[in-house]
Amino acid sequence: QVQLVESGGGLVQLGGSLRLSCAASGSIFRVNGMAWYRQAPGRERELVARVTPGGGTNYADSVQGRFTISRDNAKNTVYLQMNSLEPKDAAVYYCNAEVIPRGVGLTTYTYWGQGTQVTVSS
Repeated sequence: QVQLVESGGGLVQLGGSLRLSCAASGSIFRVNGMAWYRQAPGRERELVARVTPGGGTNYADSVQGRFTISRDNAKNTVYLQMNSLEPKDAAVYYCNAEVIPRGVGLTTYTYWGQGTQVTVSS
């Protein structure tokens, strides 16, 4: 009933910028935490950044100071602004959200987007 739809991935030059978006849709009562993860070839999936409904944030050390996560609660959308991109940032980026669907009490479920590819020229 709930879907996460990602957009904004693509090819970017070394040192460039890219902005990812992820919109939650469907029968939603409330969206709690939202986050971005990434998985590079030969690497484990890692948490990149997360944001609470009130705007509190946490970042992986590898992206601190370069990436900014934000959200629009009215649109149930989370963004990831990526600046000063490096080859190590190339990966498939996955959106994640903790959602309380409408009609199931107050039970929280975890949902994932299908991933969007980010490629950095080197």
